[in-house]
Amino acid sequence: MRPLSDRTAGFTDSVIRRMTRISNHYGAINLSQGFPDFDPPRALADRLAEIAPHGPHQYAITWGAQNFREALARKQSRWTGLPIDPDQNIVVTCGSTEAMMAAMMTVVNPGDKVVIFSPFYENYTADTILTGAEPIYVPLVPPTFDFDPNILEDAFRQGAKALVLCNPSNPTGKVFSREELEVIADVVIRHDGYVITDEVYEHIVYTPHHHVYVSSLPGMWERTISCSSLSKTYSITGWRLGYVIAPERIIDRVKKVHDFLTVGAAAPLMEAATVGLCFPNSYYEELHNHYTHMRDLFCDGLREFGLRFTEPQGAYYVLLDVSEYGVRDDLRFCEWLAEHVGVGAVPGSCFFREDVGHLIRFHFAKKDDTLTAALDRLSELDAKARLYVE
Repeated sequence: MRPLSDRTAGFTDSVIRRMTRISNHYGAINLSQGFPDFDPPRALADRLAEIAPHGPHQYAITWGAQNFREALARKQSRWTGLPIDPDQNIVVTCGSTEAMMAAMMTVVNPGDKVVIFSPFYENYTADTILTGAEPIYVPLVPPTFDFDPNILEDAFRQGAKALVLCNPSNPTGKVFSREELEVIADVVIRHDGYVITDEVYEHIVYTPHHHVYVSSLPGMWERTISCSSLSKTYSITGWRLGYVIAPERIIDRVKKVHDFLTVGAAAPLMEAATVGLCFPNSYYEELHNHYTHMRDLFCDGLREFGLRFTEPQGAYYVLLDVSEYGVRDDLRFCEWLAEHVGVGAVPGSCFFREDVGHLIRFHFAKKDDTLTAALDRLSELDAKARLYVE
């Protein structure tokens, strides 16, 4: 038989999702795949129950139900300070995963080059390859995960057309400062490029850090394709509601790409989620307090055990340094961790282009009881890992 696609020949399954299966297999507490074990706001669930008997159950407008887009436009205009039009600037997608793919296919041609900061969420390289483009990696250097502007400049000198920006960052928890974003904006504008953002953690940022929307910087609205979702902000990762926000010239193309990718997002879920988009600012203050509590609970526990880790500025991930245990194969170590310690983690190597085998990622979007149980098991990590032999 004739061979399958060369473009996808090097793909593996998602290591993150694989670690969920491994955690389930060993009965480990799953701190690998980033979804909460607590319920979404009651108002969303109640609204979903109200509409279940009578709908909407049929297709919404392809690029998103009108009331959903209007509510989203009001919310994002309030947070970004930009005049976002629900008809001209928004496409609702099946999660931010589709949003990123639609944005990439809108901007990039086969043979183009795309800048990706490393470490990165694993989908970014796959998205680039699926569009036939070539990734160029710019390192974020531990422990502060800063980047060298000269290396970024060189990436664009090589002909890069677009840059993927995850802010706040998965897996590092880095929140890019305004000054860093201004450096990025300057390079992108001078080289006539685009920025494709992944801002799903936009509302999970820890004091004293602040999230700055790169699209709000001078000269950047015209060349930014902002992707995000409701998954993390409202704890509804299974609802798969994402969106793209961009100028009308770009959104017109995104609408066409999205139409042929998935047709449209789920109509009843958009109707129910519209309630969340209308929440007052107090909801986001409570969200900040909730996640700050979970971060402090988890990080204080790791600190008490003498473990070395990067404390996040945003998002809900911690990178743990396991180099002192002689770890060379972090995937094997994470499998061992699930089996013998009873906690699921993600090997750091799936996020880094560089040769990194000593970092693993935990997430802490969990109930207090879950985090306390995980910390109880991790209290034995140091003693058990010192006996670990590859």
